[in-house]
Amino acid sequence: MFVNTFWALVPPILAIALALLTKEAYSSLFIGIVIGALFLTGFSPVATVDTIINDGIVPATADNAGIFVFLVILGIIVALVNRSGGSAAFGRWAEKNIKTKTGAALATFALGVLIFIDDYFNCLTVGSVMRPVTDSHKISRQKLAFLIDATAAPICMIAPISSWAAAVSSTAEDLDTGISGIQLFIRAIPYNFYSLLTLFFIVVLCVMKVDFGSMVSYERKAQEGDLGGLPETEEEKIVSTKGKMIDLVVPILFLIAICTIGMVYVGGFFGVDAWGGTDYAGDFIGAFGNTDAFIGLPWGGIIALVFTVIWVVARRILTFKESMECVKTGFFNMVPPILILTLAVSLKSMTSSLGAAEYIHGLMEGAATGLYAMLPAIIFIVACGLAFATGTSWGTFGILIPIVTAIFPADSQLLIIGISACCAGAVCGDHCSPISDTTIMASAGAQCDHVSHVSTQLPYALFVAAISFVCFVIAGFVHNPVICLALGAVFIVGALFVIKNKMKTA
Repeated sequence: MFVNTFWALVPPILAIALALLTKEAYSSLFIGIVIGALFLTGFSPVATVDTIINDGIVPATADNAGIFVFLVILGIIVALVNRSGGSAAFGRWAEKNIKTKTGAALATFALGVLIFIDDYFNCLTVGSVMRPVTDSHKISRQKLAFLIDATAAPICMIAPISSWAAAVSSTAEDLDTGISGIQLFIRAIPYNFYSLLTLFFIVVLCVMKVDFGSMVSYERKAQEGDLGGLPETEEEKIVSTKGKMIDLVVPILFLIAICTIGMVYVGGFFGVDAWGGTDYAGDFIGAFGNTDAFIGLPWGGIIALVFTVIWVVARRILTFKESMECVKTGFFNMVPPILILTLAVSLKSMTSSLGAAEYIHGLMEGAATGLYAMLPAIIFIVACGLAFATGTSWGTFGILIPIVTAIFPADSQLLIIGISACCAGAVCGDHCSPISDTTIMASAGAQCDHVSHVSTQLPYALFVAAISFVCFVIAGFVHNPVICLALGAVFIVGALFVIKNKMKTA
């Protein structure tokens, strides 16, 4: 009764609705897990508990152990550079050199664009580096979380060298399209309207100095001194006066470099065949396509952590004992995102077991008849809904790309547009969903309440999504990405001018 039907989407939809209504993520996600387990077991009490533990929480913990380790490592590194005074020194430098609030927001955006390798790494690194800067210019943590989140996934989705490019190209690699997976990904980039227009939207939003939705109240509070961040612990308030800007810059640059090396090492770039498959010695792009971020990031993170401890002790900023106190602080700071991520992944497992993929497949086959030119726009909406309900971009295009390639002729322009619509919708739904891992990482990076981040980002994501939908409708008939993107850019600027003028007169 519940499997392979609309009921498969009820648990995540219920969890998301509860999270937005109650502003409480843990209980909302757990209720969604329980409902999913009840559906799977036919409301058998004992079997439901077994399913929650054996098919939900335990596998979620085991499968994500690598990213949990990286979260804790990064939390400790952030605690170290904060305790050493490096973050405070960087904040003072930024206050002198980045003169305006707009400049601070654009600097956050620019750093996010530069770190295009992986969205998890992007969210956490940009957050830790830019928090002192945005704090000094009274940008709310919710706005910082939006800037992080809205840059991370979109830039990874249009970068040929990224973990997302590897995921999309590997999904499309073995399908009968006549094009290699990476070529298909690259050809789809100009039509990825949501990702491209989101990046454009951020710049225009910052330059025009306009906000709307619930973000307005958080930004007003930030101007009064309430940044909306999570409360600091007593340990975090203890900061060395010996720290300099170099004490943040060097550990972060080392972290970026060593994590990049770790990811290509795991992918076989150095001739080490990590997976027992193809050897990608010397092939940077191939190694990225073969890597696993859940192993590569902890690999680099551990080395970066050891380096950071040696750095602060050797510079006599902190003693070894003080450095070890940061281990506890960093771990505690990462407990909330680890808990939310565990519950979110458990909920995804319930949704998958209930046959959400099969249900969506049936809907797409039904939509294919008589709506050919409109299909890219329909695919975009379906991908948005699936990613929103399941909280996974990768799972969404993993489900939909094989369906898209079955609908459109091989090497046709509509096939390219359809793949783009699938990827764009996956990113959009990911931005809107409270159970998305990237959204959770953005909240962790900005150190703000997770549900407040989702509620403030939602109007912005839906704004760009509406314009992207129009672009996909036009693209289905015009097949020209330049025209569609130009129209989308005009719509964004025009709509923001209207919103700004209305807010002035309100």
